[in-house]
Amino acid sequence: MKQPPSDLLSPVPTSTSYVPLAERLRPQSLGEVIGQQHLLGPGMPLRLAFESGRPHSCILWGPPGVGKTTIARLMAKAFDAHFITISAVLGGVKEIREAVDQAEAVRHGLHPQPTILFVDEVHRFNKSQQDAFLPHVESGLFTFIGATTENPSFEVNSALLSRAQVYVLKAFEEADSRQLIERAHTLALQHLVFDDGAIDTLAGYADGDARRLLNLLEQSATAAQASGVTRIDSLFLQKALTLNARRFDKGGDHFYDQISALHKSVRGSNPDAALYWLCRMLDGGADARYLSRRVVRMAWEDIGLADPRALQIANDAAATYERLGSPEGELALAQAVIYLAVAPKSNAGYLAYKQAKAFIEKDRSREVPVHLRNAPTKLMQELGHGKAYRYAHDEPEAYAAGESYLPEGMAAPGWYQPVPRGLELKIADKLAHLRRLDEAAGSD
Repeated sequence: MKQPPSDLLSPVPTSTSYVPLAERLRPQSLGEVIGQQHLLGPGMPLRLAFESGRPHSCILWGPPGVGKTTIARLMAKAFDAHFITISAVLGGVKEIREAVDQAEAVRHGLHPQPTILFVDEVHRFNKSQQDAFLPHVESGLFTFIGATTENPSFEVNSALLSRAQVYVLKAFEEADSRQLIERAHTLALQHLVFDDGAIDTLAGYADGDARRLLNLLEQSATAAQASGVTRIDSLFLQKALTLNARRFDKGGDHFYDQISALHKSVRGSNPDAALYWLCRMLDGGADARYLSRRVVRMAWEDIGLADPRALQIANDAAATYERLGSPEGELALAQAVIYLAVAPKSNAGYLAYKQAKAFIEKDRSREVPVHLRNAPTKLMQELGHGKAYRYAHDEPEAYAAGESYLPEGMAAPGWYQPVPRGLELKIADKLAHLRRLDEAAGSD
């Protein structure tokens, strides 16, 4: 940014009526909204909703600080509607009833208006609380707008969900963050100069959260004033700011999306991507013990017998983390993830297990063949249990060619099909050889 004229180098306002930067920069019109162009751009769904002049119930789903509250307020302004807001974090049935009474008063008052009821963090309301909105949405008493950071498919009642359009908001991209910094500088922080490194640092620390970005800018301005500086660079920010962890939801969609990305990167044999997602989750505060369990699962599910060393390395990494803790133990997890990513892949064992499990769930209970039954007592021996069983170690190649180990009448299902990679190449050759021995024994 260019150096502003000297007459603009004035201190940050310090009066008791000082309004937070995030509130001062809240958009007052649709044209001032930064980001969300997939919803608010020309011809896009929310833009068309604004232009229609007819409000409709909706749920705004997205991460923190992406404009959910702002969009709800702009809807009320665009439709000349009375705006009521409830926080599900602090509110309950009492607040819902008060909102209903207020909407009724507005509808029947001297100057009737439509009402928009905005419920922040709607996923925190339980089923009965969410149900309380239904009759009033259906009667048209108010237009319902819910904001949530959680997947509404899981967190919002199906009845309420069926009456509301879901709009998915995205985290700020780097270009959006830069645009917001420029606007903040122009409107409120002209006395400061942010170099390119500082802008990159702020955008990175904000992690797609506009509210966090504006709070960081405000912290920067306060620190600059206290230090008597007007030019802010990356080094100053690293020293001056108190930084929180990156945006990370330890139990919600972001958590499972990143776990999915880690697993799929390993499966896709991309060690760099696997390391990125592992470090991203560790940086965000994910439980490393949970990650170590997932790494062990990856070894079984996607590598299996193509490289049995992968399982050993995954288990060793988990044990190493238990012994060393963080941060030293995280290196073991990282190297396990790299090994799993570059190892030969096979889901043959995983698929065989799933097919066998599905078969058992649907099939009848079949008897164990007599020759395979246990015979610990004389009675069982007299009943023929274990009779004619062929001890494999006494047979050529330690294999009882032609022997059957499945229930009578059950055809060989062929669930396990080794892949032509890694150790399973040799496993496939051995199984093929054993099948030839079976065929030879059957022709004798």
